[in-house]
Amino acid sequence: MRTALTWLKRALRKAWHWLTSMRTALMLLFLLALASIPGALLPQRTVSSSLVDDYLKANPTTGPIYDRLQLFDVFESTWFLAIVTLLMISLIGCIIPRSIDHWRAYNATPTRAPKYLGRMPYHAEGTVEGTPEDVDKQLRRQLKRWHIATYQPEEDRAGVFSLSAERGYTRELMNLIFHIGIVAMILTFVAGRMVFYEGQVIVVTNSEAESAVPVEQSRVFCNTSPANFDVFRAGPLFDGTGLTEFCFESQNFRATYLNNGQANNFSSDITYTDDLTAPQDQWKSTTLAVNHPLRLGGDRVYLQGHGFAPQVTLTWPNGETRTQMVQFRPTDVFTFLSSGVMRFDPPAGMYPDLEERRQHQIAVEGNFAPTARWSGPNGDQLQSAFPSMDDPAMSVDLYVGDAGLDTGRPQNVFVLDQSLVADGRLEKVQRVQLSPGEETTVDTGDGEVKVRFDGAAEYANYQISRDPTQVLALISTAIMLGALAGSLAIKRRRIWVRLRPRSSDAGDAEEGATATTTEVEIAGLARTDRAGWGREFHEIADAILGTNNADNRDNAGEFDPYDLG
Repeated sequence: MRTALTWLKRALRKAWHWLTSMRTALMLLFLLALASIPGALLPQRTVSSSLVDDYLKANPTTGPIYDRLQLFDVFESTWFLAIVTLLMISLIGCIIPRSIDHWRAYNATPTRAPKYLGRMPYHAEGTVEGTPEDVDKQLRRQLKRWHIATYQPEEDRAGVFSLSAERGYTRELMNLIFHIGIVAMILTFVAGRMVFYEGQVIVVTNSEAESAVPVEQSRVFCNTSPANFDVFRAGPLFDGTGLTEFCFESQNFRATYLNNGQANNFSSDITYTDDLTAPQDQWKSTTLAVNHPLRLGGDRVYLQGHGFAPQVTLTWPNGETRTQMVQFRPTDVFTFLSSGVMRFDPPAGMYPDLEERRQHQIAVEGNFAPTARWSGPNGDQLQSAFPSMDDPAMSVDLYVGDAGLDTGRPQNVFVLDQSLVADGRLEKVQRVQLSPGEETTVDTGDGEVKVRFDGAAEYANYQISRDPTQVLALISTAIMLGALAGSLAIKRRRIWVRLRPRSSDAGDAEEGATATTTEVEIAGLARTDRAGWGREFHEIADAILGTNNADNRDNAGEFDPYDLG
């Protein structure tokens, strides 16, 4: 039993040493960067679940494998969180002992000079006026920002009075702060994911296009409940009651394009208020643009995208009408060819029986082009030539039967449930191409229903997000980057000086003669790389020896960051 415990302790100690080594930390950082690649190359559910669904449909073989490997949820996957956790443990295990070692090194006495200073990378010697005591005072003034230690002849390796100086301890401090900044950034990111919330809402709004139809539905959005969003995500510690209360009304949407169809600018005028009791005529006005959000109480309102919302009106044989304006999803992000579906229920009273009423529902599914271009052998294939709404048109399939309304099952707002078609509950009647104002008729079995394409409006996609840790993340990132720059710029370096007294009279070697000159031998060593260190050494040597070796300083390197530490 005791042997097993001893073995277990030894194994745990080895595992801990391996985990907290710098090599392991670097390996985990590399793995973290490598693990982030799928998150950049593959669609993520946290960004757009529809793109993930499209990828799975387009790749029936590899898609499910990627899904099992959590490659569509990389940053929330088990293996990614495991790497981050191990990295944090490794960094903390590296920081604590290195901090202790740095504190000891900072308070330690600079090491004694080597016996042969002439073997050092930088070396200078000469004779100066004054006693060793005078030269020692001059050295201390010259090296006042250095850690200095003196050694008497009996302590020195060469048996001569010597001085040791060391500088650049801040390099290791900056290195430690850099690692602390990484840990702080990770912790801030984790804390932000726990308390954040983010939602998206589509608001159909007025458009400046000449062919646009006026919008009669409400264009006001209030950030008062997660239920008001079309898509809403939040951290596990967010209970849905901490929303920043505000409302805004989308006045319009404007877009400008280059001649090749590339978007040049998006903007949207809105009115807003953070006082829900204020009348609407007292709301403030502003303009949202890409990367120019509205900030309200820590929340940010972004203009994220846009699209088109066609309007279709159905007229039943009894004269009653139903009008829908529904947003379509862009299938071509350059020309904004869009697809979508509309579902219509017959007017109340026409079919008192519920089952009979469900058999007479109408579905309109197809494509919308803001600037129509017809192609194909018969000229009936709709394409879009330009993303602005210059010549809108629709190409739609008309269905009669059970469209899935009032079933209690959720349905995709952009795609018709094809199982209804496969089961025969929904029958395709015809395909038509419509321009604004044109109409067609569809036979429901109990009379003909007129289907008219009225035109389209534009919608704007707004994103509301809040992350209370964003400022802390910025601070930790700035500290991390600043510390990294400091650790790269500051150099750890040492200087050794030996002082040998010399009589003023060269022929006077009697014991007790007073020394008026001193032989000075100086050597320098950079503990890291030597770039830029030569210039500082020669400047110190020139100041001590009273020389002016400008050639040595010019050849010592162009960059000299020693003043940083």
